[in-house]
Amino acid sequence: MSRFGAFSVLLLGLLVASPGYAQQAKPAAPTSTAAPEKKPRKLTRKERKELARRAALDAAAQQKRPLSEKDREMSEAYFVDGVRFVLLEDYNKALERLLKAYALNPTNAAVNYKIAETNLLSGNLQDATNFAQAAVKLDPQNAYYYLLLAQIYASQKQFDQAIGVYTTLIKQVPNSGYYLFNLADLYIAQGKLNEALATFDQAEKQFGPLDEVSFKKQQIYLKQNNLDKALKEGEVLITANPNEVRYVLAQAQMYAANNRFPDAIRVAQQALKQDPDNPRARMILADVYRQQNNAPESEKQIKLAFESPALDIDDKVRILVDYIKQLPNPALNQTAQDLAAITTRVHPREAKAFSIAGDIQTVTGNRPAARTNYLKAIQLDNSRYQIWQQVVLIDAELNQVDSLLTHTEQALELFPNQAPLWFYNGVGHQLKKQPTKAIKSLEYGRKLATDNPELLAQFDTQLGDTYHELKEYAKSDAAYEAALTFDANNAQALNNYSYYLSLRGEKLDKAKEMAGKLVKQNPDNDTYLDTYGWVLYRLKDYDGARQQFEKALKTTTDATVIEHYGDVLFKLGEADKALAEWQKAKKTGGASPLIDRKIKDKKLYE
Repeated sequence: MSRFGAFSVLLLGLLVASPGYAQQAKPAAPTSTAAPEKKPRKLTRKERKELARRAALDAAAQQKRPLSEKDREMSEAYFVDGVRFVLLEDYNKALERLLKAYALNPTNAAVNYKIAETNLLSGNLQDATNFAQAAVKLDPQNAYYYLLLAQIYASQKQFDQAIGVYTTLIKQVPNSGYYLFNLADLYIAQGKLNEALATFDQAEKQFGPLDEVSFKKQQIYLKQNNLDKALKEGEVLITANPNEVRYVLAQAQMYAANNRFPDAIRVAQQALKQDPDNPRARMILADVYRQQNNAPESEKQIKLAFESPALDIDDKVRILVDYIKQLPNPALNQTAQDLAAITTRVHPREAKAFSIAGDIQTVTGNRPAARTNYLKAIQLDNSRYQIWQQVVLIDAELNQVDSLLTHTEQALELFPNQAPLWFYNGVGHQLKKQPTKAIKSLEYGRKLATDNPELLAQFDTQLGDTYHELKEYAKSDAAYEAALTFDANNAQALNNYSYYLSLRGEKLDKAKEMAGKLVKQNPDNDTYLDTYGWVLYRLKDYDGARQQFEKALKTTTDATVIEHYGDVLFKLGEADKALAEWQKAKKTGGASPLIDRKIKDKKLYE
């Protein structure tokens, strides 16, 4: 059908070779010209009415007398001038000239046609319709006039009228059978599928079998749930084009979509005989085998498809995204990782290949491998903030502080307004025992997070920790209070705030309330139990403290908790047991600097 494609586009441009030729019945072929950068304003409704009124009066007066040679020449001059302004997209001036031409010669079909076209372009569909109808009536053998009228109707969604115009055109104008394709498309747009099929059949009788017609008929049969006829059209396409593997693949896909799996496999394998490396055929087979629960064969075919550079990287990414939605899944984890590895090997210069591989490794729990892939993606394209963010998050999760600082500083050079990067940069400095630098980053990032209350609370919590380290206790307390204002159950704020208050021996009742709330919500968390026990210890509730420490020691061997337990035992008069716990804490490693004195003197130091 491609040889008739040029006629599917309505030809609106109408130029003339000379004034004398301009008003002959058959317009010349269209050409194009560059439009000015700034389009002039369209005529207002009032202006259009006035122009039409004046033209009608002039036309009525003109029809009382025959057209003189002078009037003919003037009309042609106005017409040519009007066409020029249409090409310049100055529709105001174009209509003014064309209506003057019409006033002098209202029965000229070309003038009516051009006025109709100009009104269509300027948005006046009613006048466009009237003048296009007049042009068709004045010259019923000119195909362009029918095409314009059909377009005007279609632009108003008056498809029945547009269909009527095409039908008349095909009947009235010789050698216009190729417009049957336009007519069929209109029927499809209206959902008149049987009429469209009949029109395509009529076209095939006139022009013979055409690939595009067979394809469209196939789509119509599918819409009508007539699978047999759709498949028959597919076979027609394959027979007519034995070397076109795309038609074979389309047929295989149709079989697969309708659960005709043996036929789908047969036709897909036929495609592979023609093109052994065709990845689409492999993908069809992989999908069919998956639906047949043949996992090994399905995996084999999809891996072969991924090995092909002909399968676009974007298609591979979309498939891997579908895998990610199903992960983690023991049955799919390894396949997804293998496909990601193939993608990076086949597309070593594509950042998105390494990015999606990093996502797969993240979801399946392989953080170091994920970071490696993300960093390769950044080497190829460092403009995507989300990838930098993933790298930084993994650094933090792996507690690799040097990497965290390096990567946040590199990312901040590119994205200085991203608050999360400042947050993790501050965390990195804090972990490196650089509280002053940490405060600088955290305070700056906090200013950028004012529109994100949740992130703001994280900044406040971290600032509470860091200001405590600097012994700026008032600022530390204020930061924790701000964090708890947003989220009263913020575990980190409740734990650290209450613990630091207990260390300072300040606001112990408040510390007890916060720590008790946290333990109630998390009764098995040894860190929170230790904090609550230490607050009770500072309140001299040694029995209560002992109870909390003993609960914590069921799940932890942390030296701090063991040492605290020894301290409370000493307070309870069990010095020998206290000494044993202190010795155990020292052996474990990580106890306080006072541990050696406690053991040496068998005495509690605080």
